[in-house]
Amino acid sequence: MASTSTQLYFVGRTEAAFAFYREVFRSDYKGEPVRFSAMPGMEGQPPMSEADKALIMHIALPILGGHKLVGTDVLDRLGVKLNVGNNVQILLETDTRTETDRLCKELSEGGEVDMPLVELPWGDDYGSCIDRFGVMWVFTCSAKE
Repeated sequence: MASTSTQLYFVGRTEAAFAFYREVFRSDYKGEPVRFSAMPGMEGQPPMSEADKALIMHIALPILGGHKLVGTDVLDRLGVKLNVGNNVQILLETDTRTETDRLCKELSEGGEVDMPLVELPWGDDYGSCIDRFGVMWVFTCSAKE
């Protein structure tokens, strides 16, 4: 079922932040947190440190009215610099890859595709774009058509 979530980015503090949100919202994680240790090595990248492997790649917490907070630690070694303003994104979880492609194409019109859709280690498709107004949209789809 399609849904919309808010994606939050932290530098090494995702686990602590989500433990706090979990307590405040009296909720429980949707599935187990996924750590960077689950990510296969990337060609041309140096091996990941044990400290980076322990960081959170994906965590989801239902809060109110069916809305979820989704979190990720940002790895400096991948060249991403976190600033206030780029630490919050809108995450669209779609029902079909066709819908994911359409939304990404239309939202990026006049903007840019930040990350083309790719398959993640756990099988979901993932990608992102920045619309013409500077809003970051992230897409994920687990359906295989």
